[in-house]
Amino acid sequence: MSDRIRIKDIADELGLSTATISNVIHGKDSKVSQETIKRVQELIEERGYIPSMAGILLARNNSRIIGIVINRHTKYEDEIFSDNFISSSLNELSQEIERSGYFMMVKTAAFYEEIVKFASMWNMDGLIIMGFCESDYKKLRDSMHIPCVVYDGYMKNTEKICNIIIDNYDGGFQMGKYIYKMGHRRAVCLSDNFICMDKERIEGFRKGFADGKADFLKIPVHKTERYIFYEQNYKQIVKDYTVGFAVSDEYAIEFMHFLQKKKLDIPKEFSIAGFDGTVMGEKVCPELTSVKQDTKERAKKAMEALIALKEGKNIQMEQKLKVLLVVRDSVNCIGVEQ
Repeated sequence: MSDRIRIKDIADELGLSTATISNVIHGKDSKVSQETIKRVQELIEERGYIPSMAGILLARNNSRIIGIVINRHTKYEDEIFSDNFISSSLNELSQEIERSGYFMMVKTAAFYEEIVKFASMWNMDGLIIMGFCESDYKKLRDSMHIPCVVYDGYMKNTEKICNIIIDNYDGGFQMGKYIYKMGHRRAVCLSDNFICMDKERIEGFRKGFADGKADFLKIPVHKTERYIFYEQNYKQIVKDYTVGFAVSDEYAIEFMHFLQKKKLDIPKEFSIAGFDGTVMGEKVCPELTSVKQDTKERAKKAMEALIALKEGKNIQMEQKLKVLLVVRDSVNCIGVEQ
């Protein structure tokens, strides 16, 4: 038999209805006298009543819940939260959401219908969405009325949905310019696609790489297939190029580790650079040269946008943040600038 105090116990002791007690607990006390509210609150504290937080949040008009939904893409192979960009983004978002007085709930989803159900079930105050395609954002925009912010996604039409983006093209440009300055003239760009954000990064790289040769090499989406691809092609890659620019730190570090297992002297024989500037780039050897995006600032902008939209304010629906080239040891100088 549980000794947990119930609403009925509080009501019986005070000679009030359970409805009155429930209304006070859930903040629906506009028709309850201040004296009664005080009596209820004092006894609840005295008796150590522990309410259901989920019940309280769902009963209120404002749940104070911000949902984070991440695309459960097959490329993550059920290890979404092991991805350095995802984990670092969630870390900053959790702090910013708590600082703003809200609660965070995280969900992975493969289809937009799951997002709609998730938001409705928990009476969300807002959504931050990561990694879906533009068609999904359009469907969400047409089927939901709560504030939505795209944290990591590509979309041209930002009607009703705020898109917090980074300057992918300029990041690629900065990297290409730097690598060219380091004497490299033959580069290969590594990505599993040539669309949206990755395309912008590669095109920016090519522009910054001036008259250098920058080819694109499409690598498989899934890890097992990528390692087979690396095994079949790495000798030709290090023969034809002096540097590899991967569109993410994940891919850059993965390829670096593969080459290291082949007993190649990476700093002298082949340079590697990435994009995202995640903390993992500082923990590999050689440390990874990358393009850093400010996840702290991005999280702050996302919450500011959600709160502004919730309050009915007009905001800039596409907000582009600057990126910064981070020079470390993985790109070596092979000549003087020409």
